[in-house]
Amino acid sequence: MTSLIVELSKFVFILFIAMYTFLSFSVLRKKNQEEINHGWRVQNLLTVLIQVLACVVLLAQTEQEGQEKLLLFFLFQIVLLQAAVFFTRVLYPGVSRLVLNHMCFLMAVGFIMLTRLSYDKAVRQFQIAAVALALSMLIPVLIRKGAFLQKMSWFYGIAGLLLLVAVSFFGKTTSGAKLAIVLGSFSFQPSEFVKISFVLFAAARLVRSTEFRELLATTVMAGIHVLVLVVSRDLGGALLFFTAYLVIFYVATKKPLYFLGGLGAGCGAAFAGYHLFSHVRVRVLAWTDPFSVIDKEGYQITQSLFAVGTGHWLGMGLNQGMPGKIPVVEQDFIFSAISEEFGGIFAICLILICMSCFIMFINIAMQIKNVFYKYTALGLGILYGFQVFLTVGGAIRFIPSTGVTLPLVSYGGSSLTASIMMFAIIQGMYLLKEDEAIQSEKERAAKSKIRKNRKKQIGKKS
Repeated sequence: MTSLIVELSKFVFILFIAMYTFLSFSVLRKKNQEEINHGWRVQNLLTVLIQVLACVVLLAQTEQEGQEKLLLFFLFQIVLLQAAVFFTRVLYPGVSRLVLNHMCFLMAVGFIMLTRLSYDKAVRQFQIAAVALALSMLIPVLIRKGAFLQKMSWFYGIAGLLLLVAVSFFGKTTSGAKLAIVLGSFSFQPSEFVKISFVLFAAARLVRSTEFRELLATTVMAGIHVLVLVVSRDLGGALLFFTAYLVIFYVATKKPLYFLGGLGAGCGAAFAGYHLFSHVRVRVLAWTDPFSVIDKEGYQITQSLFAVGTGHWLGMGLNQGMPGKIPVVEQDFIFSAISEEFGGIFAICLILICMSCFIMFINIAMQIKNVFYKYTALGLGILYGFQVFLTVGGAIRFIPSTGVTLPLVSYGGSSLTASIMMFAIIQGMYLLKEDEAIQSEKERAAKSKIRKNRKKQIGKKS
């Protein structure tokens, strides 16, 4: 009976995520608001159904004494995500339902996979998510009403830099890189939050002025951020910071020469990093020819490739694969675990959902009139999209592994909290965009009324 449940669930999981993904793009083409709202409700229902199905499948494969604990945990997961949807809509009726649904869906997939991999880590992730979601409710109103945020450019830059310097001195070394500060049982990865402050710094400075002297000062501060990350050997983080700044810088200055110069500097830095850091050479070796060093440097990536290949299109079934053979699977290679047990179709749909998030971020950046928030939304969108690319690309050996997490899905309290904050900031900008649209409509109506009154006055005079 258990085998039948697992086998049938593979097809149902794919059906649910395919329907969810289809709605992510098809609903945007609809004009009728009732049809659009219906699409959002169906997406929300599909998220719950995937959680319920995962619970049923795992319960069927769990000893009786652990079933009650597992059932309660999945119930708490469903309640948490539905509460996030409900309270966000109550507090901010005009939020982007697509961004909200995607955030909850990606977290649901992460909870499911983590529960299957490590129950204790899943509980820890859940606790952090509950606190982060509650605190994030304050962020949209802060973005919507916080005109002062644009005036704090150097605060963002200096505060972020101090956090990164603290990691370089006091951080714990993991896989050759200093990533986190450990205080007892508490681990904190500052670079996840500095990503946000870094984008705010770049946006605020580039809005203020694009004169050469100002650009030089801004670029020097940004370069120091990247340099400190390089010294800490957090090269994945350095790559994210560099890419986000380069894109914001180009959009602000509109000078291709600067962009090409930045690309050249980035290539030079990558070349230097390869020769300076042994763990970078190890990752490049594991990428170029992993099977020649399968017992050492290439073990992680080869296990990832075995997992992806074993899953084929339909997957092995939840709890039927061997993702635990991949080192650090809960963080860097959770996409491989998902591909193995849920299948290639499910994994492709997950990538499309992440792409939909990226498109929404960029769309908001294009439509919002406030230039500071425009650059901020653009920077956050680049950070999110590029991080997904690095994670997925590293897992399937498209690029060398960089050690970054899949936002909202991978295990890691700092990564999860920073990702939730990022989505909340985007929601605040979406509300601000709606406010701008309403204000523009009022101004057009007022101007139209004035023109009509003038015509009436001219008519009376004639």
